[in-house]
Amino acid sequence: MAQHPLTTRPRPHNQENPMIDYYSPSAEFYEMVATRHTASSGPPLTRVLAHVDVSYGPVLEIGAGTGRITEVIAAALPQAEIIAAEPSATMRAVLTSRIAREADLRRRVTVVDGSAQDLQLPERLSAVVIFGVAGHLTTTERGALWRRLRDRLPDGGLIVVELMGVSAPRVIPPVMSLRETIGRQTYEWWIGGEPAQDDAMRFTTTWKVLRDGRTVREVTDSYDWHTFDVARLAREAGMTSRRITEAGGQAIPEIGVLVK
Repeated sequence: MAQHPLTTRPRPHNQENPMIDYYSPSAEFYEMVATRHTASSGPPLTRVLAHVDVSYGPVLEIGAGTGRITEVIAAALPQAEIIAAEPSATMRAVLTSRIAREADLRRRVTVVDGSAQDLQLPERLSAVVIFGVAGHLTTTERGALWRRLRDRLPDGGLIVVELMGVSAPRVIPPVMSLRETIGRQTYEWWIGGEPAQDDAMRFTTTWKVLRDGRTVREVTDSYDWHTFDVARLAREAGMTSRRITEAGGQAIPEIGVLVK
């Protein structure tokens, strides 16, 4: 099954365009998706990062969410300093809690506020990880971000991007993508999408909370996602690229690697 965007990244917060925190309605359910997501995306990300030289500068994670992928980066690169950027206060609260309870992470991970478009960056970066974010940026916004990141990377430096499996707008009928039981309640995550303006899709997600087979609550939200593939990202960034679609012989969520 094609992978769909698992997270909704807020737009930049400024006076003309206040930040919209899409997380608030469904934040309570996020960890169920993130746990499954990390189980599939974590191993290939670990392999991609295996040969990164972390002496050049920090490793930057844009859109760290609740910190599941942050933990993967920290385990893959045990000597790295990590900057974990997350604009949503709701997600950042869980992220900070996850970092704070582990001594090694407390020492190496700095949690910062800031969206991809306005994030303050150090002068040098060893690598960048961007999962669940790139499609929330327009082509212009992505191009500006790639230039800022590329200028801070060493020759051969990597930007690792989750591709999400949606390279062009198309109709995706609503489908139940996750079902979990916690205590006396069962949680279902439904997601569907349809073409929106230009290169964008409008995704609609619904969480259903069931008890004794009866739906007791529903939470629905929607967001736009600008579609792309790794070749398009490489052209935008002026970098070479490769696409990873399996690990250990198993299909995985698509990951794109941009190389300076």
